[in-house]
Amino acid sequence: MGFLKTLLIILLVYYLFKAMARLFAPKIINYAAKRTEKHFKDAFEKATNQSQPQKDEIGDVSVDKNAVKPTKSSNSVGEYIDFEEIE
Repeated sequence: MGFLKTLLIILLVYYLFKAMARLFAPKIINYAAKRTEKHFKDAFEKATNQSQPQKDEIGDVSVDKNAVKPTKSSNSVGEYIDFEEIE
């Protein structure tokens, strides 16, 4: 009789857990999705605010110049080696 009672309790807990999961899983997933969306939105706003330059006041002059690295062009590819065929 003790085995049957234990088995019945295990099944009852299993089905109760399954029913509760059906009720609360959508709410938990929705909460997690909103939190993730807020996190990505904050990160995006932080990144875009850092990349935008500060607005200067009227009359201020600012010059933004990117340094151009001179490209080193080389016409010589390497040394030519003539291989001879040996029989």
